Amino acid sequence: MTATRMERDSLGEVPVPADALYGPQTARAVANFPVSVRPMPPEFLAALGMIKAAAAAVHHQAGRLDPAIAAPIIQAAGEVAANRLDEHFPVDVFQTGSGTSTNMNANEVIARRATAISRSRGGEADRTAVPPIHPNDHVNMGQSSNDVIPTALHVSAALAVTRELLPALERLREALDAKAEALDAVVKIGRTHLMDAVPIRLGQEFSGFAAQIASAQDLLGRAVDRLCDLPLGGTAVGTGLNAPAGFAAGVCVLLAESTGLPFRETENHFAASGARDAALAASAALRSTAVAMGRIASDIRLLGSGPRCGIGELLLPAVQPGSSIMPGKVNPVMCESVIQVACQVIGNDAAVAAGATGGVGSILELNLAMPLIAVNVLDSVRLLARVARVFADKCVSGITANEARCRELVERSLAMVTALAPRIGYDAAAEIAKQAYAEGRTVREVCLARGVLAADELDALLDARGQTGS
Repeated sequence: MTATRMERDSLGEVPVPADALYGPQTARAVANFPVSVRPMPPEFLAALGMIKAAAAAVHHQAGRLDPAIAAPIIQAAGEVAANRLDEHFPVDVFQTGSGTSTNMNANEVIARRATAISRSRGGEADRTAVPPIHPNDHVNMGQSSNDVIPTALHVSAALAVTRELLPALERLREALDAKAEALDAVVKIGRTHLMDAVPIRLGQEFSGFAAQIASAQDLLGRAVDRLCDLPLGGTAVGTGLNAPAGFAAGVCVLLAESTGLPFRETENHFAASGARDAALAASAALRSTAVAMGRIASDIRLLGSGPRCGIGELLLPAVQPGSSIMPGKVNPVMCESVIQVACQVIGNDAAVAAGATGGVGSILELNLAMPLIAVNVLDSVRLLARVARVFADKCVSGITANEARCRELVERSLAMVTALAPRIGYDAAAEIAKQAYAEGRTVREVCLARGVLAADELDALLDARGQTGS
């Protein structure tokens, strides 16, 4: 049996694991919510630690916290921010919708650890004489779960997008850009409705992929700017009760200095308390990114299908055997990983949207689905960042063109007749296409047999490279 100690909160005594840094409120939450066995993400816990450290520093600067209390709180909160105490944060994601259990988990861990730090600085005789640091009165001073938890959501999401996802997307964009340049001389047939269309260069196709990723980066950058508006200072319902003047602004300054992001106190605490609009916008940007990446991976997978009985215009890197029954089969597994991540992120966004919906999560003065929103946003960031890197490194960077296959399909395409329409008319061009299809010949062969145009003029009009523009 695990050894315990007895602690007391406003509801009475509760057993707490003897070696746990947390206290009675966390212990109650652990007992109350054995739902997913999934604690809050490390990025979120790190943001909580940053906020608590900055809060103690601001209170100390204003003379509200004695240095003997503020200093150990700042040190202990720093350990939380560095994810060195994650094992002491066992509260399930699916807990109280305000995240109060996780906020108190942080307050209790920091208070107990700070007390130990404070007592260790004195001599043996001083250790029991040093009063304990209080989780509410000291660590949570000037705060409420209702403004701290959404602030941690904003800080963690903004940092994760900035430090993890945007650099990963930049690597993917660079890989796509490089491939666009390397394959620009390869002319292939374009397709609309999955049917043959006019010629296009592989470089042009990949430039479109790269542009999609650049657009996603821009959208995410704007989402991060919205996340930099922090709800801290509104306390329980947005009025700021018990938050000293200038406290939230001071914390935002310290957070901005330590992270390099332009964190600032929100202009309207009532909107910041009752709604999760910035997180919803961030999730939508993540969904848009996922859709773009899924589309790119799907197209690359389709263009590489075969190798003999599909389109086969692209040759994808072989990273692992593809079948347990078919020897020699190699599958586009990196593309499939991206597509699955895209599906998951779309699902995450649906959960975030439900959690932000009025009457479900956002009710009157408080959103009641903040842990759910936080875990899904951060999960989407993490998945997209990781899959973008492996997709760039293990697939896109190694793609080559099957140039012979591209030339063959261009020459055999009935859509080549499109270039003749301005010269011979739409109806005559359609007749040539029909005859070529019925007889299994190329447009060029039918035109030469009919004597529609002089050979040199026909060659000029059917020059596939010339049809792709500059």
